[in-house]
Amino acid sequence: MLTESQRQQAADLLWDCWAHGRRIAQLPPELAPADRAQAYDIQARLEARSFAPLAGWKIGATGPGGQRLLNVDAPLAGRLLAERVHRNGATVSLGDSLMKVIEVEIAFRMRKSLPPRDTPYSREEVLDAVGSVHPAIEIPDTRYDNFKQVGAAQLIADNTCADQFVLGAPATVDWRSLDLAALKTFGRIDGGEQRDGSGAEVLGDPRIALTWLANELSRYGMTLAEGQIVASGSTIVPMPVRAGQRILGDLGPLGTVEVELT
Repeated sequence: MLTESQRQQAADLLWDCWAHGRRIAQLPPELAPADRAQAYDIQARLEARSFAPLAGWKIGATGPGGQRLLNVDAPLAGRLLAERVHRNGATVSLGDSLMKVIEVEIAFRMRKSLPPRDTPYSREEVLDAVGSVHPAIEIPDTRYDNFKQVGAAQLIADNTCADQFVLGAPATVDWRSLDLAALKTFGRIDGGEQRDGSGAEVLGDPRIALTWLANELSRYGMTLAEGQIVASGSTIVPMPVRAGQRILGDLGPLGTVEVELT
């Protein structure tokens, strides 16, 4: 069991890597979390270094492509820091990103909070707490050189590979009437590759993923709060990108979102 001091040291090390664009192979053995509870505690200490209230949450490894990328077999939750959330059409630097991929996602914005409780939230309760749905692009990255070998707990401590996030406008259609599992999506590089996907790539249905997140946070004493965004997971197999490309994410009736990479 990591002590308070060790958990803070782990968070400080990861934050220093994030702030200065450097990486480590993994957390030293004496700072490595043994389970999800310790990992989420370290992750929360990263949030404490942010200059603004938490923008929301991301769900990683929600499909076979993402799970292969991270070498895990179950979803992971991470925090979206406000300073790394951008508007549709933004220009975003890839910097020295190790992953260099984008993900096309369905994002939910909560209209009411779901605090921790003893019993799990039902899907109906979680969906009732949603205010709007948005197209989004996530640009994940990691602070580990060996991110495929470190395991779920260390990935969670590293904020589940969160980095940059681009949020599109709220959908104008009645999203509740749509079958989000059957929703066809694609990501396209301007003048280049297109990668097709669907909502079914996200734990079978993005609404299932959102419900998973609400209960994962509740289980570990955290709140999915009013106004927060939830990036539900990639609807496509993560697509390799490079600086100088413009990316379009198309979620059909839910709208489109774009980002320029430098």
